[in-house]
Amino acid sequence: MPTVDAKPGPFTFDTDSTALVVIDMQRDFLMPGGFGESLGNDVSQLRRTIKPLADLMAAWRAAGLPIIHTREGHLPDLSDCPPAKLNRGAPSMRIGDPGAFGRILIRGEYGHDIVDELQPLPGEEVVDKPGKGAFYATDLSEILEKSGITSLVVTGVTTEVCVHTTVREANDRGYECLVLADCVGSYFPEFQRVGLQMIAAQGGIFGWVAHSPEVIAAIRE
Repeated sequence: MPTVDAKPGPFTFDTDSTALVVIDMQRDFLMPGGFGESLGNDVSQLRRTIKPLADLMAAWRAAGLPIIHTREGHLPDLSDCPPAKLNRGAPSMRIGDPGAFGRILIRGEYGHDIVDELQPLPGEEVVDKPGKGAFYATDLSEILEKSGITSLVVTGVTTEVCVHTTVREANDRGYECLVLADCVGSYFPEFQRVGLQMIAAQGGIFGWVAHSPEVIAAIRE
């Protein structure tokens, strides 16, 4: 079984029971002029993940291993978006409002979909989620159980919100998670640094942290 040099220690995984999870690499979050940038964020902090993640996905596909993509977003009538989430942000830049790439975070809109560089291939699972975590109100658990998945290699954005929430949810459900530092991103460099430290703290309290070249090398051996 492949072993990756990670923090707080080596991460060994069975390729027959491991999936790559790519969280919310959506145009609304990553594209210049989009929702994320309209809120004053530096989207380059997220876009730096695209190249290493594309390389990882290519290697993962070449090895015949499963990839699961997620997209955060809501139904057009916003019936799945609670007020506690909807009433965030400036009044003109809330979920469902018109944005540069369609209605913000609404399923079916251009901005809701994944960036061109990381588009899913036919047969790869795409999980649409209404919340931060990928397990809440989705069929992710059923997808993983059906495929016999017990370990997750986690990538995507943002580190401290949707990545953290998903990894915490996965850990509570018994999955072992490896988070790749160069393939996750935050708009805030301090959140990126601390978010990764939190995952691997106390002997890996809810996961391991490594870098994508080490994983690519491991699955090519």
